[in-house]
This record gives sequence, C-alpha cells and structure tokens, in this order.
Amino acid sequence: KQGDGPESDTIDLHQAYVTFGNHKEFPLSAKVGRQEMSYGEERLVGAFAWNNIGRVFDAAKVRWQNPWFGADFFVSRVVIPEDDVFNMPNDYDFFSGVYATSMKVPKNILDVYFLARKTSPEAIRAAPSPQAPQPSARDIYTFGFRLKSKPGELGNWDYSLESAYQFGDFQDRRLGGDAAPRLDHNAYMVVAQAGYTFADAWGTPRIGLEFDYSSGDSNPTNSTHETFDNLYPTNHKFYGYMDLFAWKNIHNPSVSLKLVPHEKVSVQIDGHAFWLYTNEDSWYRANAVATVRPLDAAARDADKFVGT
Repeated sequence: KQGDGPESDTIDLHQAYVTFGNHKEFPLSAKVGRQEMSYGEERLVGAFAWNNIGRVFDAAKVRWQNPWFGADFFVSRVVIPEDDVFNMPNDYDFFSGVYATSMKVPKNILDVYFLARKTSPEAIRAAPSPQAPQPSARDIYTFGFRLKSKPGELGNWDYSLESAYQFGDFQDRRLGGDAAPRLDHNAYMVVAQAGYTFADAWGTPRIGLEFDYSSGDSNPTNSTHETFDNLYPTNHKFYGYMDLFAWKNIHNPSVSLKLVPHEKVSVQIDGHAFWLYTNEDSWYRANAVATVRPLDAAARDADKFVGT
C-alpha cells in the first residue's frame, strides 16, 4: 500500500542539520543531520528534487578544502519516504564514500570519486509501506571520474566526459528471491557530451551532442552480475522526460538545441534514441528499479532498438 499515491507524504522533516567550520579560517568543516546530497550532474547521487518527495540522507559529512582541491568524506543512510508516518532511514542500506573536485587542471574541472553501497538482505523489507521500492542485497563499490571544460576556456566549444567502474557482489532476486545467490558484480558506464555555442547569434544558440552508455547483464544465469547500479540518481533530466529509462542497460545518443532569448529564459529541444545493451536484462524505468515490460520470451526476442 502506498498511502494516497506514490508521491504522498503529507508532512515530514526533509532537512535538519548542523554545520561546523569556516573554510576562510580553517580547511576542515563538517555537516551532520538529515540533508540532501548532490554530486556532479546528479547521475549517481542526487536530490531527486523534481517530484513531491525528493531524496534525503541521514548523513555525517566532513569536507577538506584547500587551494588545490575540495573533498567530501561521508557516511549515510538513505531516508525511506512513507505516508502518514515519520520518515526514517533504511538502516540496512548504508552509503559512504569520498568525492573530490579540483579546479587546477588547465581549462577543466576534474571530479574523482569512490562510492561504497552496502545493502543487507533486510533492506528490501525495512519499511512496511514505502513510497518507493527498496533495494535487494548488494555490496557495490564505484570509482570514477568526471572531466568538464571550464566556461569560456575552449572558445565556443564545451565538453564533459564521465566514466565509472563497479565491482563487488549483488543478489539478483530474479534468480530465486530471498534464496538467490550473491553474484560477483562487474559493471561500467560512460557519458560523453560536446557542444558549440553561436555566441554572436540571437539567443546564443547551443547545439549539443551526448552519448550515454551503461552495461547490462547479458547472461543472468552465470556467476557474474553486469548491470550497472545507478545508485541514488536524478534520472528525470537526462534520459527523456517520460521517465522510461535509467542509466542501466542502455545506449542513448541524443542531440539538443538550446536558446537563451532572455537572461532569465531558456528554451531547449532534445532528441533521444534508445537501444538496450542486451535483451537478456530488463528495461529499467527512471527509478532504476521498476521495469517497462516483463522480461519474458517476447522481450528477449525483440529488437534492441526500443524507440526515440
């Protein structure tokens, strides 16, 4: 049961935290309490703030800031939204890591991160009436980088590149529910973006190209799980506003045209094409858990190209 709907949470505590430190006086600071966490473009860790509930964590975060780089070290538990009860964290879904950013790479911004998600078998039943499905058991470690051009440093051109690799283990409940074995996890993703802005034209139009790629599990019956774990993303803004895709088991080239007719107004048109990495794995919705269609014989025999 999901209360009055999947986005119903009549009244609750979204954020409440305390901060310690002043980076103008000392390089170390801390932030403790219920808080949003947002890193990079929010492809892996985001606030999911476009819907009625959003996403928050009960977290302790320490930040080290110096002239060369800034780095967050954190431990957290994601909060489970439930209607008509006070939201509590999933005590069995533990998320920690380090996310560092440097502005010292010439003409670029560099992010480097290592993220650890440790989820025990009890996590999937941590709340009696969650507003979103809870995860199966897994121990997954993600390390990656994101390189993005600084505004104006490449003339009218801009680009970004992000890639990550995951290892660990994962319980694929499709292979037996609670009795399913823990499989070795081995997955990866890449996103590449590039654009050109016509700075002297009306509306400063920008034409952009993007390619999003993430691995899927081409052989679910073997001992290795290859579906990329999207972690805690804000997928709504990346793979089409219909929310039919997550950053799992996809190839997604896209093109965009953006106009800024006024400093407070922008208009953008995006075109996407989608292929599944493999039909042996599911077609995942934007919440990275639910699926668009059953993984049956018809789906496995279908074309990997699924639409635009």
